[in-house]
Amino acid sequence: MSAASRILVARGKNEPQEMENPDVAWGQRARDGVWVPTKDGQRLHLGIDVAAADTVAQVLRPSLRVFVGVDVDTDIVAQTTDNGVRLLTIVHGPDAPSEFRFAISLPDGLALEAMPSGGYDVVHLRYGATVGRLYNPWASDSMFRQVKADYALEGSVITMRVQHADAYYPVVADPHYAR
Repeated sequence: MSAASRILVARGKNEPQEMENPDVAWGQRARDGVWVPTKDGQRLHLGIDVAAADTVAQVLRPSLRVFVGVDVDTDIVAQTTDNGVRLLTIVHGPDAPSEFRFAISLPDGLALEAMPSGGYDVVHLRYGATVGRLYNPWASDSMFRQVKADYALEGSVITMRVQHADAYYPVVADPHYAR
């Protein structure tokens, strides 16, 4: 938790602020994931693929929860923002995986569209409007050095790949969704 806080402070005020959002509904366990709103009033679901323990969230405050041990040497610090969520993935050591999977379930009429930035827009198929966005992930090590991170879409699963092999641990990677 403290590593994530230090890195977010170092990144500055461009980062979305943690705050309560009654439109966001968290599951009790990591695998349950989170339901987040779109601009057109629908909800999509982001599931967290857990390879190790499917632990119950430690709720630190209504807008912040921690899922400990979702994979080897990996925790997730989940934040609610004013218009979405962040799933700060904390990689504690070299034995941690380099790929993290987030299953996404979209309501009928919505689809994911790859963006040149490396993120994905959630697009309303009938109107062509963007109703949500999964921003290109960033990652940083404990020395505040950038670590390469990107997404790959496989069916309905977004895989965040973090190349942390030569990093100083812990590494924080940030999938961020906003409507």
